[in-house]
Amino acid sequence: MFLLMGIDDQDGTGGIEVVKAKKIEGENRHNPTGKRTDTMILCKFNFDTGDITMVSIPRDTRVHIRGRNGQEKIAHAHAYGGPYLAIKTVRDLLGIDLNYYVTVDYKAVKTIVDAIGGVEIDVPRRMYYRDPLAKPPLVIDLQPGLQVLDGDKSLQYLRFRSYPEGDVGRVEAQQVFMKEFIKQALQLKNISKIPTMIKTYFDYIDTNIPISVALKAVSVANKIDMENIKTGRIPGEGKYIGSISYYIHDEIGTKSMIEELFPEFIIK
Repeated sequence: MFLLMGIDDQDGTGGIEVVKAKKIEGENRHNPTGKRTDTMILCKFNFDTGDITMVSIPRDTRVHIRGRNGQEKIAHAHAYGGPYLAIKTVRDLLGIDLNYYVTVDYKAVKTIVDAIGGVEIDVPRRMYYRDPLAKPPLVIDLQPGLQVLDGDKSLQYLRFRSYPEGDVGRVEAQQVFMKEFIKQALQLKNISKIPTMIKTYFDYIDTNIPISVALKAVSVANKIDMENIKTGRIPGEGKYIGSISYYIHDEIGTKSMIEELFPEFIIK
């Protein structure tokens, strides 16, 4: 099991999203830029059955972060202390034994998606947003309907935020994309493109997963059954506290979800 984190320099909130905070000793040596996570997904891959489980943690989830006072959005953990503080925060939140992480720069999405010929997505709504102050200027302009998104349009789809359901709607859209991406990447025609994807992996991805484990995962990829990919998010609801929008997780519902999906990782 590992924590998948997406980092986006240009995330649709006015350009570069960076947290300026006092250094937490010994933590942010892994992340000197102070960037928040845009996406957090808890992933489990069963090597024996090929089953995949992905549970999203909304970036606005209100949590306590070690070394900080009060509670903040879970997305801030990576900014304060890099991937290891992010992992500790998720461990504290869910009560699970979590040690591995994969951090993906959104720049990788464009390259990898183009390498596999795009991802077919049924865009659920008109997606339009402009931020001329971003560097470079950010434009999201997608029409609704079934279509093949290239790398650039995939980034637009992933960055879009204006859902009626708020962050929950965005989480669901990201999960749809992940499932369709996996489906497309595993098609026979893309086998020859693996070298390009591997090069991109090293250029844009940071991980502490041992290479032996990563190679084993690749070797059993043929076992993956798209029908056996489970997706979800920790239960809860959006709520304003003061002027700040948070996602307040349902502790009882979250505990039940973890017991059902990740029983072998629960810290006793």
